[in-house]
Amino acid sequence: MRTIWNGFISFGLVNIPVGLALATQRSDVAFRTLHRECGTPIRQRRWCPFHEREVEADELVKGWEVSKGQFVLVEESDLEAVALQRSQAIDILRFVRLEDVDPVYFDRTYYLAPAGAEAQRRPYVLLLRAMQESGMAAVGKLVLWGKENLCLIRAQGDALALETLFYAEDVRSKAEIEEAVAATEVRAPELELAGQVISSLAGEWNPDEFESDYRRDLEAMLEAKLAGEEIARPEPVPETPVIDLMEALRQSVESAQSRRSDERRKARGSSARSASARGSSRRS
Repeated sequence: MRTIWNGFISFGLVNIPVGLALATQRSDVAFRTLHRECGTPIRQRRWCPFHEREVEADELVKGWEVSKGQFVLVEESDLEAVALQRSQAIDILRFVRLEDVDPVYFDRTYYLAPAGAEAQRRPYVLLLRAMQESGMAAVGKLVLWGKENLCLIRAQGDALALETLFYAEDVRSKAEIEEAVAATEVRAPELELAGQVISSLAGEWNPDEFESDYRRDLEAMLEAKLAGEEIARPEPVPETPVIDLMEALRQSVESAQSRRSDERRKARGSSARSASARGSSRRS
């Protein structure tokens, strides 16, 4: 696995060599802005509206806006004065129960890869097994690309994963929402029907079953344009009439049950076709 950072997990007198690898990557289609007339990619210019001219790279400086249009200039030497020292350690500060960490604090996920030598892998596996059995996770700090990151190390299957975390000051308060919820009551029949909707849609978490419909349709549209096909515009979606909450819940239950029945029929049909194909293969 290709790693982007190599160092070690440090807690107490224990050092565990690890490598940091990206766990996720976006597969979205990327576009560039072109000049419609000639199809040439447009370049972005560093333009100063005060002097009405393009500015060279050596004329640029960072600025901290203290009020509208008022800036404090910040030189690179100023930033160097508070720069973090490069470190190869993930310093563990404490162990916490994983279930106590709200996912709202999760920023980005990385995999922690163990060292290549078997003797160096043993402490990695030891920490992994201890976390699996205890349900605990490790909170620590990591300097990555010159930036200090709060992080959480957790067991993910038979591997260690590292989540960079938002600090508490970065997470917006939800008090306004909680106040609105506390002031609103629901009736028992509504709650019962809502429970039926949830039950009718309940299932196992299998990420392979989900895909981006927009990404699929976008890629199909681009392939069609590449082939010179004309792209048909979709029909406008009719507005759904407003109905009361109880009726909406009943219709949701009926719709979910109907969809489940269709899925079971398709699954039975697919199993029957597979069995028939295996029978034909054996006979031949």
